[in-house]
Amino acid sequence: MPSQLVCRPEPRPPVAVLRLTGTLDAITGDALQQAVRRALAAQPTRLLLDLAALRVGDPIGLAALGAVVGQTRDWPDVPIVLCEAPAETRRAISAAPSCAGLVYADSCDAAIAEGRKEPEPPRVRARLRPAPDACRQVRQLVTQACERWQRADVAETAALIASELVANVVRHARTTMEFTFGLRNGRLSMAVRDGSRRLPKPAEPGPASPGGRGLLLVRDLTEAWGVMPVSDGKVVWTQLGTAM
Repeated sequence: MPSQLVCRPEPRPPVAVLRLTGTLDAITGDALQQAVRRALAAQPTRLLLDLAALRVGDPIGLAALGAVVGQTRDWPDVPIVLCEAPAETRRAISAAPSCAGLVYADSCDAAIAEGRKEPEPPRVRARLRPAPDACRQVRQLVTQACERWQRADVAETAALIASELVANVVRHARTTMEFTFGLRNGRLSMAVRDGSRRLPKPAEPGPASPGGRGLLLVRDLTEAWGVMPVSDGKVVWTQLGTAM
């Protein structure tokens, strides 16, 4: 009988919870990664994995957990907490080198309550249509947010980066998008989630892409950037340092 893993999301804003039921092994590891990425794409303050009903059928499956934690360390840099893991499950996870350093909590409810005590970082969101006017809208949104957060010195650069991220969706993905702009730990972060699974790559402008700078410009202006695939599309993110 094939193994099964059910990953049931349970939003508890600003915390996200995934209830995992079934067996984690080499076959179901991909389902775990997809569920974790999808939960992190909403950028909660923390992500709790409820392991009370999870069984580790094959330690190879734990590589998927360790990999997705590593892939999302730069962005969205959301703490992942493993809750209510049975003793056998916790021993298996602790013995996996790829899962070293993961945080555990005995009670999921207590971890939710603790997460809700944390102040939410300032953040603005906007849902945009894939139309040229979206670039103007996002520039205005970013400029106003930078002024509110006393980061006017980087407003022009941030607005340019945001415009390029949105323009990339307008030109290539052509789907509705969700733009998120936030300030956390002294860094401005931006993310654009769209409905296309085609992963973008920076390309030098030339005859094939006349005048296009796109992600090449984003790469040059930011401290870090990347792409996180999710089951229904992708998230392109950036981080920009600010002076305090």
